[in-house]
Amino acid sequence: MAEPGHRLSARGRGTTERRTPWLLRLLLWAGTAFQVTQGTGPELHACKESEYHYEYTACDSTGSRWRVAVPHTPGLCTSLPDPVKGTECSFSCNAGEFLDMKDQSCKPCAEGRYSLGTGIRFDEWDELPHGFASLSANMELDDSAAESTGNCTSSKWVPQGDYIASNTDECTATLMYAVNLKQSGTVNFEYYYPDSSIIFEFFVQNDQCQPNADDSRWMKTTEKGWEFHSVELNRGNNVLYWRTTAFSVWSRVSKPVLVRNIAITGVAYTSECFPCKPGTYASKKGSSFCKLCPANSYSNKGETSCHQCDPDKYSEKGSSSCNVRPACTDKDYFYTHTACDANGETQLMYKWAKPKICSEDLEGAVKLPASGVKTSCPPCNPGFFKTSNSTCQPCPYGSYSNGSDCTHCPAGTEPAVGFEYKWWNTLPTNMETTVLSGINFEYKGMTGWEVAGDHIYTAAGASDNDFMILTLVVPGFRPPQSVMADTENKEVARITFVFETLCSVNCELYFMVGVNSRTNTPVETWKGSKGKQSYTYIIEENTTTSFTWAFQRTTFHEASRKYTSDVAKIYSINVTNVMNGVASYCRPCALEASDVGSSCTSCPAGYYIERDSGTCHSCPPNTILKAHQPYGVQACVPCGPGTKNNKIHSLCYNDCIFSRNTPTRTFNYNFSALANTVTLAGGPSFTSKGLKYFHHFTLSLCGNQGRKMSVCTDNVTDLRIPEGESGFSKSITAYVCQAVIIPPEVTGYKAGVSSQPVSLADRLIGVTTDMTLDGITSPAELFHPESLGIPDVIFFYRSNDVTQSCSSGRSTTIRVRCSPQKTVPGSLSLPGTCSDGTCDGCNFHFLWESAAACPLCSVADYHAIVSSCVAGIQKTTYVWREPKICSGGISLPEQRVTICKTIDFWLKVGISAGTCTAILLTVLTCYFWKKNQKLEYKYSKLVMNATLKDCDLPAADSCAIMEGEDVEDDLIFTSKKSLFGKIKSFTSKQPAPVTISLSEDS
Repeated sequence: MAEPGHRLSARGRGTTERRTPWLLRLLLWAGTAFQVTQGTGPELHACKESEYHYEYTACDSTGSRWRVAVPHTPGLCTSLPDPVKGTECSFSCNAGEFLDMKDQSCKPCAEGRYSLGTGIRFDEWDELPHGFASLSANMELDDSAAESTGNCTSSKWVPQGDYIASNTDECTATLMYAVNLKQSGTVNFEYYYPDSSIIFEFFVQNDQCQPNADDSRWMKTTEKGWEFHSVELNRGNNVLYWRTTAFSVWSRVSKPVLVRNIAITGVAYTSECFPCKPGTYASKKGSSFCKLCPANSYSNKGETSCHQCDPDKYSEKGSSSCNVRPACTDKDYFYTHTACDANGETQLMYKWAKPKICSEDLEGAVKLPASGVKTSCPPCNPGFFKTSNSTCQPCPYGSYSNGSDCTHCPAGTEPAVGFEYKWWNTLPTNMETTVLSGINFEYKGMTGWEVAGDHIYTAAGASDNDFMILTLVVPGFRPPQSVMADTENKEVARITFVFETLCSVNCELYFMVGVNSRTNTPVETWKGSKGKQSYTYIIEENTTTSFTWAFQRTTFHEASRKYTSDVAKIYSINVTNVMNGVASYCRPCALEASDVGSSCTSCPAGYYIERDSGTCHSCPPNTILKAHQPYGVQACVPCGPGTKNNKIHSLCYNDCIFSRNTPTRTFNYNFSALANTVTLAGGPSFTSKGLKYFHHFTLSLCGNQGRKMSVCTDNVTDLRIPEGESGFSKSITAYVCQAVIIPPEVTGYKAGVSSQPVSLADRLIGVTTDMTLDGITSPAELFHPESLGIPDVIFFYRSNDVTQSCSSGRSTTIRVRCSPQKTVPGSLSLPGTCSDGTCDGCNFHFLWESAAACPLCSVADYHAIVSSCVAGIQKTTYVWREPKICSGGISLPEQRVTICKTIDFWLKVGISAGTCTAILLTVLTCYFWKKNQKLEYKYSKLVMNATLKDCDLPAADSCAIMEGEDVEDDLIFTSKKSLFGKIKSFTSKQPAPVTISLSEDS
């Protein structure tokens, strides 16, 4: 800590004012006490100039101070010079000067020394300089994580020679330095910040412990080597903080933040100049910094020049010593091809890897192999033609080539512009290669990739942990007009490359994309040996784009070449729709009707081209058009179940309407209430250091004309941007996306950290009740079974991102379930067995339960209840069947009222009818009894007469109607039959008795 009373070590490269009133009083008291105790001893001699030094007292309220002499060892001498008036407190020297306290004037530093004038510099980091402190803590504030806090004790900033490196784990490491400024000044430093999975902030606290403005607090990631950063400091006490926290929750280890050359100005004055550190020199007087020694030279501390190494030794730039050159081996050279000469020939050549540190003269050393024989040059790349001097030039627009001669596109076709590199005789003009040192992270003037005819490969670097960089810059893209009309399908171009890696250790190949000269963002990483394979990246923004390949043989800090045979090869690179690109073929296009056969125009969005006629035809309903192959009706791809196309036939979407037919009825659904974006956070997860984080999902189910509404952002390096102005943040828009969230209560920042956004759903494949669609399966056992008897409606999605672990891309299913008790929007849940939504990292599954997910109500969902008849009125009421498993749809019919007869009326009618029936039965019974008596009498008479002898005459009888007999008995069948007559005639069907009438004459 630089403060009065303390002198910085030589490593700190500076001195601060060391005067305080108590120091002067302490010295006077110590001298008096020494004289009292040594009163009988020998007399003290007068102090020599080498036995004391000058210091300033503290400034008083008027801004004045005194220069006093202070002995190096109190009590050894006496007769010090008297105090004299000092310079005013605001006095300072310029950079390259120091304040000579003897005459209180500024003088230039001698050769081999330097000063900042009113500042200090820290540029040696063999150990932590005096005054610095490195602290570590766990970001987790919860007491329950106290056990894991101990794991952070070793997570600190580590000095590594020329720089100091941050931690790379989930702990918070703070590098701090406190300084007292006598006047306003600055702090500036260089930093290397390549990895956005680390939060890196620098801030200053003043006397009141208030930090500086937030807009300069959050550091931006660096793209090319070291960056310079400067912050203004106020007079008084200032505490400087460099703080880092890594939060890469994946298995990948973050790359540390590096800081070097910390310089602070405004620290009163410098009373001496400081010697240049080893490996640097200052050849002139009045230097404010020291220069690095060139390669193959060295210097000691405080040198005015560098010394050349002996011929059998070598050194790198800025070295303090020379190393013995080893014998050259086959790992110290590489091969390349010369450019085509005027005869169209090329030659295989071998070159020493730079810097050349080996010796060819030592025993066992190999010699550089001889150049190969000249061979014919490979053809030019597609879209180029070979000139008379055997160079390759691009074909003019409107023509194409296969690498030989340019040919005009025939009528009805247009050139498919782009870049296709598959022959590597020379590096294309829009590509560059370099080497990034893996030790001091500075770019070297070296070639990282070399051409080799049919491929390009990584050459030997200065050391095995160097990054071999290859960059391709594309100024912009020229997609077809029909593609530009599609605002949701954002593919404007694509890059495809074929590569291979051959590794014996832990090599890594990075593919990075940079937009508008911003920091390259790693897109994909391949570790270890990978067979020859192809990779495609979709470009969604029409702007200047850079593509970077970086290959590192090993992450170990080895300043040697052991694994130069570990290489990465790229065989071909193909970028489509490039502005000012060339064409390798011509594609059919639509002909303008006004001048058929002479010019091309783009078909309207959603129209395909008929190859034969060159005319445009609209795709059939419920199909989408292949944007890059719009030829023939087969280019119109059918939409999946439950989806339909948008107006321009560019994507299939669901408008939140779905129908399902069963043998008994049709279920209709309307998910409009679920169309808004919803979020879901998985359960808390913890890293090995106890850092708590969440997987945060954002989902948009349907509707919105197919527009993807879910947005996930990466705000790690954009925390300085105010809320609502995060236009420069890295964000992903999709149907479903995921981000890693570290909540504010954990980070201690004003906002939570959102990192590593990933798209999980870019295209809606279909909506169905089946568990499998287009190779995607939503296992029912992942969620508790549905209990209402209505199958779940499942939305199937795919993502465009193809990763090394997900070769066919990611997929997502959202299982929508009817749950009447859960009001809109309902609840989202993850599989119980896969807390992060996925069990394999590629297929994600969600369950959305809501009342809005129930089918629309229909007549089959209610029944009628008829009331009793009251006062001649009867009511019919309609109620929903229980449990109610429908939502929306039709409403219940109104209550129906009808007129009816009451039960009293019908009771009276029944009693009356019963009484009448009883009387009628009684009368009939009596009648039949009487009739039966008459029949018995007649029958007996007939029998009696029949038993008489034929000669006997019967007793006289009267044929007259006897008293009481009905005269109508014999006439009953001649008259119209009444009800009773019918009954009587029924009884008379028995055989009639024979009646014999005898006259008087017989």
